[in-house]
Amino acid sequence: MNFKLQKIVPQLITVLAVVLVFGFFSYNAQVNMENRGIDFGYGFLSQESSFDVQFSLIEYDGSHSYFRAYLVGLLNTILVSVIGIIFATILGVIVGVARLSPNYLINKFAAFYVEFFRNIPLLLQIFFWYFAALRALPLPQDADAMFGVFFLTIKGLYVPAFVWENFNVFFYSIVAAIIAIVVIRIHARKVQETQGKQLPVLWISLGLIFILPLLSFVIGGVSLSFEIPKLKQLATTSFIYEGGVSLPPELIALTLSLALYTATFIAECVRAGIQGVGKGQKEAAASIGLNPNQVLKLVVMPQALRIIIPPTTNQYLNLTKNSSLAAAIAYPDLVLVFAGTALMQTGKAIEIVSITMLTYLSLSISISILMNWYNKKIAIKEK
Repeated sequence: MNFKLQKIVPQLITVLAVVLVFGFFSYNAQVNMENRGIDFGYGFLSQESSFDVQFSLIEYDGSHSYFRAYLVGLLNTILVSVIGIIFATILGVIVGVARLSPNYLINKFAAFYVEFFRNIPLLLQIFFWYFAALRALPLPQDADAMFGVFFLTIKGLYVPAFVWENFNVFFYSIVAAIIAIVVIRIHARKVQETQGKQLPVLWISLGLIFILPLLSFVIGGVSLSFEIPKLKQLATTSFIYEGGVSLPPELIALTLSLALYTATFIAECVRAGIQGVGKGQKEAAASIGLNPNQVLKLVVMPQALRIIIPPTTNQYLNLTKNSSLAAAIAYPDLVLVFAGTALMQTGKAIEIVSITMLTYLSLSISISILMNWYNKKIAIKEK
């Protein structure tokens, strides 16, 4: 009984201390707000926002509510975080493997990249790409077409837009291809474990991901056309591209900076994970006739992932939180739109800051849950 009390009492004291601290600050904030005549509440979210946003993934203008403005900022934050994570992961894996290459030039170039980009402050890199690199691009009327359809100007990147007919059929074909690939990978793993045979999963997967969507065009009535951006003159000296999809320079600069910066840390995680696999494992794999690519793919990386995933999760979280630096170049993310403009207009500091903090907390916890699930899935299971 005494042993149980020794375990429970410290926990109760800790919980009580946390409750008292939060209670004190909450009461203190309430008293100060009452003395200043400030009302607390979230009713402002339904009020008209009365400000515009230059880039939005959903329909929005000043007549929409503050909650709609919050969604605009949230989606823009998620967009730059997802794109940044994808590019940082691809680049980080390539550079991490390159750092272990026996080729002198590849090895040293990868090492230079890591040391250069990770030792320059992220905010300074954002300023470089936005104010130095992208501001040096030509005006829309002076831009030359890349491949005849892409236009990179000081006002952003303009690319063709897809115009679909019967898009649902194409979408279902993609879903069917993904499900088939998953089933084949599971079957191939069982065959390898029971019979020691390797099925050409990569080629089968590539075939499915191309053949099924192609069939949707042939027999599913799907058609695809492209809307190419066209130059339009607004005034005597003002030009802009209409049609297609436009990516603002703020999004490009922020994505580049986050990806290049975070990739250096992911590369070091990959290098450490690969070096964490014993030399005997590689020699044993080579002794049974596996070539270097097969050794890396089948022996080294499956074991290295158990070392790579936990620290890489931290880098994904850092990238998501570092996206809040977007306010420095006026990219309309959650901090700029909601914790910036909306806060200045409404004066609801406690409410808006608490919502913003809870949003970033939710995004970080979601990433952690997903990565922890994957880490447990690839963990060695003792029998």
